[in-house]
Amino acid sequence: MKAAQECANIQEIRTEIDTIDHEIIKAFAQRFEYVKAAAKFKTNETSVKAPERFNAMLQQRRVWAEAAGLNPDVIENLYRDLVSYFIDEELKNWHSN
Repeated sequence: MKAAQECANIQEIRTEIDTIDHEIIKAFAQRFEYVKAAAKFKTNETSVKAPERFNAMLQQRRVWAEAAGLNPDVIENLYRDLVSYFIDEELKNWHSN
């Protein structure tokens, strides 16, 4: 990967952004594999939803976002949507077991 400052034109920048986005999506898929694996340790629907863990996770992502110079509200919303989707999928898997 090139550093942003090393890109000579908009196409190189777009190519690097696409590469990063592809890696992010692969990382989300890997994260989801852990979510599905965690279902075997859950004993009820509340433990699947884990509201305390969910809220603590969102707060930690806000801290990380701010430290990285990103808007913590945007990152919280992104994770809230992503993890809510993962929880819904985990619940489906949990109910089918």
